[in-house]
Amino acid sequence: MNLKLIENAKKYVNKLLLPLENHYYHSYEHSIDVMTRAVYLAEKEWLSESDIEILALSALFHDTWFVIQYDKNEPVWAKIAKNYLKSILYPDDKIELIQNIILATDPAYKDPKNYYEEIIKDADMDNLWRDDFLKKNNDIKKEIEIVKNIKIKDPEWKHASVELLKEYKYKTLSQKLERDKKKVENLKKMIHELEEDWLF
Repeated sequence: MNLKLIENAKKYVNKLLLPLENHYYHSYEHSIDVMTRAVYLAEKEWLSESDIEILALSALFHDTWFVIQYDKNEPVWAKIAKNYLKSILYPDDKIELIQNIILATDPAYKDPKNYYEEIIKDADMDNLWRDDFLKKNNDIKKEIEIVKNIKIKDPEWKHASVELLKEYKYKTLSQKLERDKKKVENLKKMIHELEEDWLF
């Protein structure tokens, strides 16, 4: 993996996302989280250095479309990566692959077609199975409410979170082996919070 290339891409993405003050979740920090986890999973799955570089770049750019508009817009987020990578003369075949990997992070995209897509989806959803899940979950809610100027009732949000935790299936063996216990714990916590809301 070309570390200088990755560092330059990180600086570029940070510059893009830095002005988004109300993005408490979809931020540069999240992009780095996803990149770090994607690289880790790629190494655990014995991918080549070239493949790891492709995944690192895909992860860095996967949420840059928020710079243009908040609601989902796949062509926008893939194009931002394409334009930057073309400007540094990155190979066209790898750019096309990166664009497809980025598009796979769409939550509606349920069936990854290759190990790149499997890894990026697990990395992007990794917050579901971490100790900071509840904080990150609240960050997403806060972000949506502010950016879209809406109010989401706590029970509705927690119910949606429970369904997401139940619904998402691991794509890689490494993720399942490392995160399954924490996923169960987080699901129990969220169900408990939801039950308390209904009681009071």
